Amino acid sequence: MTPSPAAPVAQGQSWFGRAEQWLDARGKGAWIAAMVLSFIFFWPVGLALLAYMIWSKRMFNSSCGVSRRTHGHKFRSSGNTAFDAYKSDTLRRLEDEQRAFEEFLQRLREAKDKSEFDQFMDDAAEARKAKPSEKAEPADS
Repeated sequence: MTPSPAAPVAQGQSWFGRAEQWLDARGKGAWIAAMVLSFIFFWPVGLALLAYMIWSKRMFNSSCGVSRRTHGHKFRSSGNTAFDAYKSDTLRRLEDEQRAFEEFLQRLREAKDKSEFDQFMDDAAEARKAKPSEKAEPADS
């Protein structure tokens, strides 16, 4: 059996890596089918596969295999050099925009976390001021 051109198989890859690449080449449906079959035949493997799919975000990614197959690999030439140049420039620009957007989201999360933490610290300081000190009261004899 020869590997498909969309999913080249590295020679030194483990069987797990080859299986992952094979399933990615066939998309999300193949992952779901593998999980269902593994639940039917041996449920611990199905559970492990489900956990892996959730951990690797394959369950929630709309195009499971597309981004993994194309990211980091050279695209085939269309034969038209002007179109190939346009395509590579557009893909590079989109990757840059995606990276900038992810950085923006990270900064936004950090700012929100800092704001929530500062609010918590302010509330805690106000609570300490409003609470009467127990040490200042004399003990009854």
